[in-house]
Amino acid sequence: MKDKTTSPLLSSALPRYMIRILAIFLTATLLRGTASAEPLRLPPMPKNAACTTTIVTPGASSDGSMLVSHSDDNDLGDQSIVFVPARDWPEGSLRPVYASAVAVGDQPQFNAFLVPRLVDKNRAPGYANPGNAPSIPIGHIPQAVHTYAYIDGNYGIMNEHGLMFGECTDGAFISNGPEPGKRIFYSAELSRVALERCRTAREAVALMGQLIETYGYYGTGETLPVADGKEAWIMEMAPSPEGTGGLWVAQRVPDGHFWVAANEFRIRDLVPGNPDQMWGKSLMGVIERAGWRSPKDASLPVDWLVSVSHGEYNHPYYSLRRVWRALSLAAPSAGLPAWVESGSTRAYPFSIRPDRKMNVEDVKRIHRDHYEGTEFDLTKGVAAGPFGSPERYLGPYDPHGDVGDPKAVLNGAWERPISMYYTGYVYICQWKPHLPAPLAGTLWLALDRPAESVFVPLTVGPLPKGYEKGDTRAFSRDSAWWSYNLVGNYAQLKYSYMIRDIQARAALNEAEGVRIQDTLEDELAALASSAPHQAAAQRNQRFNAYAEAVRADWGKLFEFLVAKYAQGFVNTPDKMAQTVGYPQEWLDKTDYSHGPARGYAKDGK
Repeated sequence: MKDKTTSPLLSSALPRYMIRILAIFLTATLLRGTASAEPLRLPPMPKNAACTTTIVTPGASSDGSMLVSHSDDNDLGDQSIVFVPARDWPEGSLRPVYASAVAVGDQPQFNAFLVPRLVDKNRAPGYANPGNAPSIPIGHIPQAVHTYAYIDGNYGIMNEHGLMFGECTDGAFISNGPEPGKRIFYSAELSRVALERCRTAREAVALMGQLIETYGYYGTGETLPVADGKEAWIMEMAPSPEGTGGLWVAQRVPDGHFWVAANEFRIRDLVPGNPDQMWGKSLMGVIERAGWRSPKDASLPVDWLVSVSHGEYNHPYYSLRRVWRALSLAAPSAGLPAWVESGSTRAYPFSIRPDRKMNVEDVKRIHRDHYEGTEFDLTKGVAAGPFGSPERYLGPYDPHGDVGDPKAVLNGAWERPISMYYTGYVYICQWKPHLPAPLAGTLWLALDRPAESVFVPLTVGPLPKGYEKGDTRAFSRDSAWWSYNLVGNYAQLKYSYMIRDIQARAALNEAEGVRIQDTLEDELAALASSAPHQAAAQRNQRFNAYAEAVRADWGKLFEFLVAKYAQGFVNTPDKMAQTVGYPQEWLDKTDYSHGPARGYAKDGK
């Protein structure tokens, strides 16, 4: 169906970086008839929307749950977690499709910004965002008669029927912006449309593929894990070099396996007739015309990763180190190598059977990781400071975004862990297919960086107001995100000490969350059969009350840390001002031993 748009055409209001991208893109389009095998290089997109995402299939989980996780590493983007209610729509209605700034950058011509990501009270009350200009659609698609309720973030998260999404941004040869009538969908809106209309992962993949081919895809390369209670698929996409449509592939994760992605495409060989794969009908023709097909030998399967990208997203091992780490934590016995020959290595399998059945706690552990106990341990060394902080703040000397060829010479780089200082939030979607729907789904949410935060249980229903307020432009005591961020930031002052207090409090809160989850499964079992809506409402209320209680407890934790570590001491009510100083191994690396300890003369005489 032809796009019906009320949006203006792209104008001179475009940021300079987008004008450059479009100019290069238009030139490439004019020249594509003589496209060479060397892919087009485009300037990097701004910002790092650089995430890590995982799947634990039911056969790999200890209780038969499907688990889908995502860390939204968004550089102080919009941290709001928003409930979008189910709705009935008049026949003939149109659904607006909005531009996304996450991973692409602010687009003022569409009133699309990192904060707030969306202004449309008709989408959800949490998107009213008073005082901000309404979002301008890029285009419209026919609206469904009924849309499902779901939880939304910078990308869609989970709907009432147990359809679950993760996400990570990938490098791709083409990075471009939206254009009405040609490219109106990015992965964020694709996932939301799927959550509004689909119950199963297969349905979602088919729908998103159809939307890409019909309305066009813009932005970056993307990986969207999508799962229901029984089946998990990985859908990957990239803009087309032909300016319309888009490129996409999908592959099923075998039951009994664990899967991870970290800013690099994970699908490789496309085998015709494989029932566990899908791809767009125009894909092969487009990459052939662009000269991108790899390998060139038409008798061999197309390698998706190599055909559309350089592999690594930011610098060597920016992506692959996290893939290695997560797979190794799930299956240590596999003995996967930490060092490989290139970003297109075959050393890491698409998915892996874990050594033992996994659970929510295992996925939390993965997302809190800084390579502790490995040769890459970020809590060790001079850069960790005297108190073992794993944070490595990036600066103008570091590469940003999709820098393309990982062979480019760099002045240096930090190891990129799974838990990052610019992580905005992490979630783990859990669906227990053996339970009735009102009790099956839980969203375990940790606002701010996961290593210094706590996961609280929520449902697909109205959320505590503070959790829907994630504006990072100004501190607000009304925002749950800021409550957790206070603790995460403060911990950096004396990390090796404070992290023990934080971990202990998080463990208590999370254990109580699991206890409440288990209790409600028993208490509401009969009601879930006789009055499912009532059971869902009661569960939602109990979880929300606990999420608010944890937020309040985290405020008390912050106050406790301020008092316990005031003035550089360690303080307890019975023993104040304990002088702990610095670790000896760190002192030995400083000029401490050369200090004025031998009298007044410089030579010590």
